[in-house]
Order: sequence, then C-alpha cells, then structure tokens
Amino acid sequence: METRFSTTQLADPALAFADNILRRCVHCGLCTATCPTYMLLGDERDSPRGLIILIRDMLEKGSKPTVEVRTHIDRCLSCMACMTTCPSSVDYMHLVDMARIHIEKSTRRSQKEHVLRLMLRKILPYPSRLRKVFTLAPLAQPFKWLFRGLGLPEVAAMLKLAALPRAKPKPSPGKTIFPALGSERRARVILLAGCAQSVLRPQINEAAIRLLTSQGVEVVIPEEAGCCGSLSHHQGQEEEALAFARNNIDTWERVTETDPVDAIITTTSGCGTTMKDYGYMLAGEAAYAERARNISALVMDITEFLTHKISLGAPMGWSDIRVAYHAACSLEHAQCVCNEPRDLLRDSGFSVVEIPEGHTCCGSAGTYNVMQPVLADELRDRKLANIAAANADVVASGNIGCIQQLTAPDALPVVHTVELLNWAYGGACPAELSHLSERIRVMRTEFGGRTLARVAE
Repeated sequence: METRFSTTQLADPALAFADNILRRCVHCGLCTATCPTYMLLGDERDSPRGLIILIRDMLEKGSKPTVEVRTHIDRCLSCMACMTTCPSSVDYMHLVDMARIHIEKSTRRSQKEHVLRLMLRKILPYPSRLRKVFTLAPLAQPFKWLFRGLGLPEVAAMLKLAALPRAKPKPSPGKTIFPALGSERRARVILLAGCAQSVLRPQINEAAIRLLTSQGVEVVIPEEAGCCGSLSHHQGQEEEALAFARNNIDTWERVTETDPVDAIITTTSGCGTTMKDYGYMLAGEAAYAERARNISALVMDITEFLTHKISLGAPMGWSDIRVAYHAACSLEHAQCVCNEPRDLLRDSGFSVVEIPEGHTCCGSAGTYNVMQPVLADELRDRKLANIAAANADVVASGNIGCIQQLTAPDALPVVHTVELLNWAYGGACPAELSHLSERIRVMRTEFGGRTLARVAE
C-alpha cells in the first residue's frame, strides 16, 4: 500500500511503525473472507482492507476522525482472523490498537458512549465492584424492554449477561500459594486470577489449581496483581492499560525475586493476548521495556503450559463424550495456540469434533457484545447454529467471554477446557455436565507398557 507520511511525521516512532505495517498490505482482499463484520454487513469499510485505508488516511492527515470512520473502527471485533489469513503478515492488531488510541485522544464521544465506556472500565476490572453490580442487577431485569425503547440496547445487553447463571461466591481461600502435591515439585507458576472470570466462574481457576497442583506444580496467585489491562487497551485508553501492566509487572517480579517461576499462566485467552504484548506496549519506557519483555516471555495459556512443560500421563478414564471445541479468537488467531487444546482433550479421553465455520468469532470480543449488541447477537446465533450441527455433548472454550456468550437456555452446556481436563484427571465433574458423569469409566488396561483407559463395554 502506498503511504504519504511526511518526513516530519516519520520521525515519530509510532507513525513510522504504522507506516511499515501499512506498506505490507497488498489489497489482495483475502481478509474479507474471514472477517465476521464484513461477513454480516458486506461493507468494504468494515473489512480489514477497508479499515486499513481509513486508518491510513486518518493517521496521514493527523486529523480528527469523523463519526463515520469511528463507527467502522468501533465495529471491528479485533478477532484477528484477518491476521491468520493474511499472506503478507500485516500486523493489523497493533495498527487498529493505534487507531483506537488516536481516536480517543483526538475526539470526544457522545455523552451516552462516554458514560457507557467509563462504566465498563470502572466496574469489570474490579471483582468487588462487579459482585455488587450483579447483586443489584435482578432489580433492573424487568425493565430491559424499557432500556431498548430508550435507545439503550447496551444496557439491556449488560442485564442479559448479568442474568446468566453463575457459581455462588465462595469465601477467599485465605492464601496465595497452593503447594504442589506429591513428593517432588515439578514446576512453579503464577496464575492470573482474572477480573470478571473470578466472579462469573470461579470454578475455572479452581479446576486449574487442582489440576496443576495434582501434577506437582506449585501455584502462586499474588493478591496485588490486578486486571491485565485488556478492557482499557481495546477502548484506546492507553495510559489506563499501561498502569495495569506496570502494576502486574512490579507484582510478578516481587514474587520471583527469591524463587523463580516457570511460567505465568492465564486461563483467559483475552488476558493472555494482552499480557504477551506487554513488551510491545511498554517498549518506549526505559524503566519497563526490558522487564516487560521478560514478563511477556513467561506468559503461557494453561493449555500451552500443560502441553509443553508438563506431561499429564494417562487420564482416569476414557470417554465417548463428544466435545465441540470452540477456538477463542484471542487464543487461535492472536496467540496462534491452535492444536494444544484439541490435543489435550483427545489425550484426556474425549472425542473432539470441529465446529463448522470454527474460525469465526462468536461475538463476545471483550465487551463487544455490550457495545455492539445487534452484531454480537447475530454472530452468537450463527455460532450456536454451527455448534448444533457438530452433534456434540458439550462445548469447550478457553475464554470466559466466549463461554458467557455461548451459554443459552436451549444450547449445549459450555465449560472451560481446563474443567474437562481436571475432570479427566480425577477432579470434580463440572456442574453443567452432571448428566454426563457416568460416561467417563475408570477401566484400565495394560497396553505397550503403560496404563490406558477406554470406554466401558
């Protein structure tokens, strides 16, 4: 792509970086085949190729983006399916992040948009605040229709999510270190507790801790660690996101001062994508640049860690349960963690089935299902129809946003991948799958010198 940045503009490292990204695009249009927004709307300006042109023009002129340009950029899910498809390796992820930062610095949103975005940033990253909101949410449920009528579908979407079933809150375990079980510690890791996930589905981290410690892994959850910064980052609130990142880096470094860790584990792929990007986000800060790169290098999704660092061995039982694996965009497209979750599920005794159009986003995309509820609902319905066609018993995913988005009264139960792995290795059966609990049989047979399990006759 041709660009026309001035020499003065290219002296700015950020614009020089953007110029390098833009020049890689060859207008081939392959990205339009996998872009969910373009798939729904058919508007070239909503495709990655079209957005790249809009972003180029906006950055070259250094002007305030029009409402039209901002609308198209806001409709991007940041699912990064375009990056998986792109033959020229265009770094769209960092380009669209840069565009969002420019938008927030150079324009003023409507009062409604500003309040909604601020509310999300001031509630979701803070578990104690989120719990209070969920406590009060039932009082507003009967008035969802009213919010839609007042032109506030975003509030109605938040109430719908708040109404989803969730685990009852449990008292804090009162400790931040969970020792490895067994005679020998095989590894030591930090686990990100997460924000919304710790409120919506605390059983995910409980399953992760139980599985890891049973495999000889010591798990540390520092209380001072907070939100990864994703929500602020994807809203273009650069300084807020960097403040979260700095706090986590400081916290995790203190944990490793006396006893190093083998990895920093996340069970939420949206968080993992941002944490792996700390090195890029803080590259311009002398006090944090190298430290951020070191921290990012330690970040692993739990399925990466279990695949590449720990050998799980044989499961407790083999099963005929069919698992439809939903690949979260932040895991498959942004982090390129594709085979590990599927292989772990198969090795743990489950049958893994692929979902038609599996590469397509479910519409969650962080807070996209709140900010763009109409498009998000269309993507969710399309995904649920494809899941139904897969003829499975359960859906597994590695991201809390996807799990919440795909949870519906008449749909298949949706659980985190690690909950199934924990169950296969002796942990509790996920509550949503109690009706399937008898389909894992503890029958063992010797084969080739090692213990295997199989489906009961």
